[in-house]
Amino acid sequence: MGESVLIVEDEPKIADFLRRGLTFEGYQVQVAYTGEEALAMVREASPDLVILDIMLPGIDGMEVCRRLRKNHPDLPILMLTARDAIPDRVAGLDAGADDYLVKPFAFDELLARLRALLRRARPPEPGEVLRFADLTMNTTTREVWRGERPVDLTAREFDILELFLRHPRQVLTRDLLYERIWGYDYGGESNIIEVYIRYLRAKLEAAGEPRLLHTVRGVGYVLREEP
Repeated sequence: MGESVLIVEDEPKIADFLRRGLTFEGYQVQVAYTGEEALAMVREASPDLVILDIMLPGIDGMEVCRRLRKNHPDLPILMLTARDAIPDRVAGLDAGADDYLVKPFAFDELLARLRALLRRARPPEPGEVLRFADLTMNTTTREVWRGERPVDLTAREFDILELFLRHPRQVLTRDLLYERIWGYDYGGESNIIEVYIRYLRAKLEAAGEPRLLHTVRGVGYVLREEP
């Protein structure tokens, strides 16, 4: 069963568009049309994420956000607004929103932001250890070893290697890496993936170990042992 999303939006056309789109993507969706409804539904249904419009009748979105953040500190909140001025964005984030999206928006961008927020909100599985060949990763302590040798990785390098360890022997395309690692806010140079793969190879092969991260030309990269 998919994760649950509460849409708080007083414009029926926008609310219905979001409800249908998110339902199609596999989420469980509820809709509140006022701030009062939203606060009640969060208390009763405990959604995994809230998409919150600022301009609401009665209690506005800013106040709803403040109350939700006070009572549900770990609840991801994606705020929607028609106002793009920097002070408006700052006010929304200061009220407790985790992210901010300006109308009109592309539905794909909303999905990407929603996925990123839900990923951050998921608690790590306690003591989970991933292994491939002589490579070991503890996802809770964020430690990595190549055999008995510890490998010191940056946060981004760790996230990339974890993705490969969760999909061994599968070719991961550049597009998938961009989406899973950099998410919607990717804005770096076009060869950023190649740069990080070089960093990872240098660290994983620092003591002369055989290569595990291989290039599949024109497609992406794969974690596999040499034949």
